[in-house]
Amino acid sequence: MRTLVIMILMLLTSYFGSAQTYIGDKEEINKILKNLESFSNYVMNSEYDLIGNSYTKDAKIFPNNTKIIEGKTAIVEYWTLPEGVRTVHHKIMPDEIQIVEDTAYDYGYYEGATLKANGKKTTWKGKYVIVWKKQADTWKIYLDIWNSVK
Repeated sequence: MRTLVIMILMLLTSYFGSAQTYIGDKEEINKILKNLESFSNYVMNSEYDLIGNSYTKDAKIFPNNTKIIEGKTAIVEYWTLPEGVRTVHHKIMPDEIQIVEDTAYDYGYYEGATLKANGKKTTWKGKYVIVWKKQADTWKIYLDIWNSVK
């Protein structure tokens, strides 16, 4: 918990510029970057079980304008789209990733597009913060917060 508090304080006091900053073991940073790319692919391919497996068992998500959602089952339910709706574009663009022992955070921007059942396409974008926990040799999302920007 102490590590998480330190990381959040570092995040709040760091500069939020547009240059990417990656702090930590390069191999571990690359694992997190790969996980972000895979997550976007899971979302676009409606692979809900793989989305759920991207999170720790005790994960929490903080979607825009909702209460905190806890646990894999509830998280998968949140990400599951209605019949006929597809995410056709999903991209996560980290500005910073920092690793401290077996915990990491990243923040940045995301963008995407959804194709509705009626054929209408909507686009969206926003900012996010993810706190990661390393379990065995795999980085999993523990806290995931995002909200839209205009």
